[in-house]
Amino acid sequence: MSGSDACRAHGDALDFCRTPAAHNGLSVSQRVALARRGARARLHAAGIASADAEARLIVLHAAQAETSLVLLDQLPETFEADVEAILVRREKREPLQLILGQAPFRHLTLETARGVFIPRPETETALDIAHDWAREEGRQASDPLHALDACTGSGTLAAALLDEFPDARVSAFDVNPRAAELAQRNCTASGPGRFRVFHAELPTCLTELDGFIDTHIPERPLDLVIANPPYIPASAIPADAEVREYDPHEALFGGGESGLDVPRAVINLAARVLRPRGLLIMEHDESQGAPTRALAEETKSFDTIKTARDLTGRDRFLVARAAQQVRE
Repeated sequence: MSGSDACRAHGDALDFCRTPAAHNGLSVSQRVALARRGARARLHAAGIASADAEARLIVLHAAQAETSLVLLDQLPETFEADVEAILVRREKREPLQLILGQAPFRHLTLETARGVFIPRPETETALDIAHDWAREEGRQASDPLHALDACTGSGTLAAALLDEFPDARVSAFDVNPRAAELAQRNCTASGPGRFRVFHAELPTCLTELDGFIDTHIPERPLDLVIANPPYIPASAIPADAEVREYDPHEALFGGGESGLDVPRAVINLAARVLRPRGLLIMEHDESQGAPTRALAEETKSFDTIKTARDLTGRDRFLVARAAQQVRE
């Protein structure tokens, strides 16, 4: 039986050809096409919505290619075996970002690690908001920017700020020590010498916040506070196994029945450390637009408060500009 016949013996789509020997006689382009088609079918059968995009990423990884599958003239000897090994794990709903050890975000490829919140594409809009604000302020991306990434996770927003604002100085922190270590590595890759990452828990009690600021954020006032904090309400169990079983709970649940304890602390933190006309950009659940605006209003420190939408049109970001006179 020829290689192509062997691959069709159990149906083109779901029989992926698990043994490299089945591919004797096939060209590189045929093997790549077959692998991608089979991966897409298996991922789709496993209920993964982004099956086509993930199939491409899996094949790219196994082919040890950078960005294109078109110009490949050879494949690693373990190509089919590597694709198979990734698919077996992904079919069990292990996040692809953890399997591959990396996640794309804006112009970056960030390192990922088990036990640390995985970067999400919807968070990228926060950087667009930051650029819009900078232009409105009459600033250039190359102007000095002093920013804080609260609840940084893998250093996603901090690393992107360092990459896109070349003279930025960024501080970042997380309650998870593994996250702080990973953020350190990702920020080092994006802006060596221009950042500080520290491990700390943001107090949700207002009386403890000033002590936290004095200890950890001496370089104030800041131009920008940006955050993707935990915000899921206590009763809302994530539907996706990738989130429910692999993201750490402290990065998901925001505290209290509403999930707004940590977001409230981020807002109060920003109210104390931002310079006049400085900006807070904070991601939240699509149902939390009005509540987070109300929390920002309560501080009496912001003169412009609005909700911005993500690329899918969902309310997703609190955007609040500090008033001309802010508390020291």
